[in-house]
Amino acid sequence: MTNPKKISTTTKRQNSTSITIRSLLTSFVWVILLLISCQETKKPEASKKAPKVEKPNIVIIYADDLGYGEMGAYGATELKTPNLDKLANGGMRFTNGYATSATCTPSRYALLTGVYPWRNKNAKILPGTAPLIIDTSQITLPKVLKTKGYSTGIVGKWHLGLGNGNVDWNQRIAHSPNEVGFDYSHILAATQDRVPTVYIENGHVVNLDPNDPIYVNYEENFEGEPTGKDNPELTTMKWHHGHNNSIVNGIPRIGFMKGGEAAKWSDIDMADHFLNKAKSYVQGHKKNPFFLYYALQQPHVPRTPHPRFVGTSGMGPRGDVIVEADWVVGQFVQMLESEGLLENTLIIFSSDNGPVLNDGYYDDAVEKVGNHNPRGPLRGGKYSLFEAGTRVPFFAYWKGKITPGVSEALISQIDLLATLGSLVDSDVKTEDSKNLLNVLLGDSQEGRNHLILEATSRTAFREGNWVMIPPYEGAAVNKQVDIELGNSKEYQLYNLKEDIGQSDNLASSHPDKLKEMIEGYLAIRGNDGNTVEPLELK
Repeated sequence: MTNPKKISTTTKRQNSTSITIRSLLTSFVWVILLLISCQETKKPEASKKAPKVEKPNIVIIYADDLGYGEMGAYGATELKTPNLDKLANGGMRFTNGYATSATCTPSRYALLTGVYPWRNKNAKILPGTAPLIIDTSQITLPKVLKTKGYSTGIVGKWHLGLGNGNVDWNQRIAHSPNEVGFDYSHILAATQDRVPTVYIENGHVVNLDPNDPIYVNYEENFEGEPTGKDNPELTTMKWHHGHNNSIVNGIPRIGFMKGGEAAKWSDIDMADHFLNKAKSYVQGHKKNPFFLYYALQQPHVPRTPHPRFVGTSGMGPRGDVIVEADWVVGQFVQMLESEGLLENTLIIFSSDNGPVLNDGYYDDAVEKVGNHNPRGPLRGGKYSLFEAGTRVPFFAYWKGKITPGVSEALISQIDLLATLGSLVDSDVKTEDSKNLLNVLLGDSQEGRNHLILEATSRTAFREGNWVMIPPYEGAAVNKQVDIELGNSKEYQLYNLKEDIGQSDNLASSHPDKLKEMIEGYLAIRGNDGNTVEPLELK
């Protein structure tokens, strides 16, 4: 017979064991749930405490005389620009992106200062001996970025003057890019077709032999020095107009130069030279945020492609240097990617003004252009108040940050100072530069309302889809370069939405709109002696 007490004791022991197991299981379950809960609650906390996104590196790549219709992304079919197209189509591509001016010096002045160039009487195409036209106390884009911890560098074309008059090229040149905000500069002083034909790094001529000093003069030649005009047999490139002074590397230039043989650049190696300097700058400053103004020399004259690119376009040297420029950009971007910098680098690409074919040398640019139209659907070109003078390729690329798209918003290079200032939390402002950061990043289509356009001191006015060109004396066409300048004795008014080629002048048929445009223009531009005063409306 079973002992009831034993059964009771055994049962109690079993029940106790069962309760213990259940308690352990329950505790274990609660621990698991608590861990899961902690993980879930930690996610928002981790996100909240995540390190702030680093300041992006900023690179402005600036072409020289590249027209609106030169890239596949902007409709070109005859020229192949795969690297530029990849950036343009992978970022925010602007169809209403403008340089302020139809020539180089004024556009570069506006880009770096955020100030309309017509406000500075010296902001015109400069000789190689011109003094610096940016006041060293003036606000500039690199200065703004320096205040936010950026390293700042320029590689390439400068053309904003050096020194304060009477530069001694054999000493350190004060009043250079280094005095207006750039920590590092490696530049050509003016343009590839102007003397001095030497590179200047941080104010010093590179490879200068003190026993062979450099002398530069734009008024008269040095005794015994050959020129393109007097010694055509010494040239390998024939000049067409204006380029018939000192001969360097077989190319006649603008201006006279003597000495400095060891310091003279190699024209065919210039693209490679600046590419290597741009790469070196980035690689040397990649640990901290950097700004690089990478100013290409292509496709400005003289067009001197490296032998690797000769014949690649089928359009002669002008087409070849555009292919070369595209390759250069591709190599630079590839370097950013290999350094792990691409996703934290904002790249802005544009051009200083519209296109020109024959701009001083016989180089088959006209004869071999074929079906390629450098200005695309626009009218005019370099030097012109018509659209092709100032409407240029303009796009922003930032991998993973800018959603690819096309924007019709009105934006100008003059806006980069305020816009990039806003990007780095600076509230710097100028009267002319507008903060269009949301537009640049593709978050808004609301660009600027109006814009003053300039060509060789003549100005016009764009507001909304309309553009007004005041009356100007002078030739309608620059016959040397075969470009319509926009000069007319009558007012010109165009609706660019309906007539992008500016073929239908609506000034007489839309008098109220013309009056409105003139009033808007004068409210900004006024009449300070730098422009022809618009005729009084009747």
